[in-house]
Amino acid sequence: MTFKIGTRGSPLALAQAHMTRDALKAAHGWSDGDIEIVVIHTTGDKVQDRALAEIGGKALWTKELDAALLDGRIDIGVHSMKDVETILKDGIALAAMLPRADVRERLIGAASIAALPQGARVGTSSPRRAAQLKAKRPDIQTEILRGNVARRLAQVESGAIDATLLAAAGLDRLGQPVGSLIELDEMLPASAQGAVGITARAGDDATLARLEPINHLPTFECVLIERAFLAALGGTCHSPVAALAQLEGEGVGFRGQILAEDGSEVHEGGFNCALHEAHDRVAALAAELLGRAGPAVRGLFAA
Repeated sequence: MTFKIGTRGSPLALAQAHMTRDALKAAHGWSDGDIEIVVIHTTGDKVQDRALAEIGGKALWTKELDAALLDGRIDIGVHSMKDVETILKDGIALAAMLPRADVRERLIGAASIAALPQGARVGTSSPRRAAQLKAKRPDIQTEILRGNVARRLAQVESGAIDATLLAAAGLDRLGQPVGSLIELDEMLPASAQGAVGITARAGDDATLARLEPINHLPTFECVLIERAFLAALGGTCHSPVAALAQLEGEGVGFRGQILAEDGSEVHEGGFNCALHEAHDRVAALAAELLGRAGPAVRGLFAA
């Protein structure tokens, strides 16, 4: 019986599905004939001219894959974890994650944020990236830019926009490490950035057991902490929020940030603690940051 991996059809999504296939082959001694990659076309891929938050949020990347899982067309779904909803659909389990890649951003079109020309037009569909840019450079104009990596790079190349930001992990996986790396002290990433997640049917014990050997536990633990921060905030696709957990010895270090949409407010905090304390600590930090924020920022979160 062929093991079926569901994925979106973009070059990056397919690269991540192939990474998952290769990990399963190595773990179980399977051949190419034992695994089929099934492309599922999602609403998020079909609608390219509006921000995700306007047309249904992260579910646009996941709902068709979830449906294919639940009706048995695929055995697992492979996702960029930052695109996965914080609360999973009933019957769907987050089963495994591959080792996390570079969590930083790459700026395409300039050597640094400071080097962007006055009034630069930067294409991004991410409220977080837009807010972080405007917090540093209020003169910058942001424009909605969606589509696959090639389309976004082409928009910069053609001069339609001056610059864009893309996740370093995605560019690296496509063999296109272009642009300038933005360090973490300048721009904190999205929750789960750089992580590839694998979903399965809840209760499908055979599939869950097959995935266990390829689950990278340090990545899984850190991403769950970041997702707990989003959940505690009540963050949505409209919410400019950043989060990063990193294992440090026996414990974990965490930084979280919430912003006004125009970058006029930035509230950030962090902690170091034992791993088992982290979920309680991120909930407390979320409450602390919301307590510091003004009404406009609090209104972007449902907590």
